[in-house]
Amino acid sequence: MPEVSAPRGLPGSLPFLRLLWEINHGLESASKHMARHLGVTGPQRFVVRLIGQFPGISAGDLAAMLHSDPSTLTGVLRRLQSRGLLIRARDSFDARRVLFRLTPRGHEIDQISAGTIEDAVRVALRHAGAKDVPAASKLLRRIAAQLFALASAPGPSRVTRGKGLRLARPALRR
Repeated sequence: MPEVSAPRGLPGSLPFLRLLWEINHGLESASKHMARHLGVTGPQRFVVRLIGQFPGISAGDLAAMLHSDPSTLTGVLRRLQSRGLLIRARDSFDARRVLFRLTPRGHEIDQISAGTIEDAVRVALRHAGAKDVPAASKLLRRIAAQLFALASAPGPSRVTRGKGLRLARPALRR
């Protein structure tokens, strides 16, 4: 993708937010590329990689690792299972829990590295300075925490210019 310069003078956090959206777009584009060439999307391969690292992991534990709702993950797991990449089995100690393992075909997808989002990130990290990665990781964790806090906060009743968000609930109309 060609380098496009940002409009000059974007205020506050907008230049950084623009970069986050660029990364998001890059992830989506690379994921579509992976689907066409490897047969799995980026999120699907990430799930395969996690199951490869933690054979016998439960759906709940996977969802927690992915910061995802278990119901969102259910569709991904079903698609991977229907394509023969993973096996689902009941936990022998707790029949309510379902555990996942990779099939031989799933292990093949787990072993691929070229042409994956993971490989692109690995190359970028290799070119980063020794202090850059920990600092970037710390900043991205802070941003993620703020985004999750925003998502769980009550909605603002209105925005008042110069005064920030007012989080009081609006009065009920009679």
